[in-house]
Amino acid sequence: MTKRPHENLDLIQRVLGDSYDKLVLDRLIIDEAEASCSVVVEVTDTHAGKYRVEGKGRGMVDAIFRAMLDRYAQEYQSLKSIELANFKVEARLDTKEQKSGVDAVASVLIEVRNSEGKLFSFSDESRSVATSSARSVLAVVEYFVNAERAFITLYKSRKDAQDRHRDDLVARYTHEMSEVVKSTSYTEIIESIKKELR
Repeated sequence: MTKRPHENLDLIQRVLGDSYDKLVLDRLIIDEAEASCSVVVEVTDTHAGKYRVEGKGRGMVDAIFRAMLDRYAQEYQSLKSIELANFKVEARLDTKEQKSGVDAVASVLIEVRNSEGKLFSFSDESRSVATSSARSVLAVVEYFVNAERAFITLYKSRKDAQDRHRDDLVARYTHEMSEVVKSTSYTEIIESIKKELR
């Protein structure tokens, strides 16, 4: 089960409605040597369908993250400015079924920091460290992609409300934008939009 930050997730999902992009791990292929790792990640995107990305890194998490950035960071610039703040794997030995305990559920935690220094926690639990790591990375990408999309959707809605002289909606969208922007990493686009709000 994957956990995402609760802050503003409901708002982001409400703003995007049916266009909220969910990323689901279908398959993970890992080829790891001492100093490098190559991965193939097969994903189902609720809107883009199934796709396959490849990445190389200094370890599995690095390779998966690079693969996902190659897919999304050109369109969603905020992904380029987040940084890993913490990565932790723990065995939940209370879930072991064999005496050795190596079949226990693994709990993976990934914390990332946005450009404003705010921490966001993502975690996943399964009996595979690799699967939980991959699903946590996908959750990071999913969250920041949707936060950026929600901010831009609200900006366009606010502009439309201004054009129609709907001050009530302008106030609502402005407030919602100020909340959603806390949940993303600032990009040049978002910074320029924010300047219009001042």
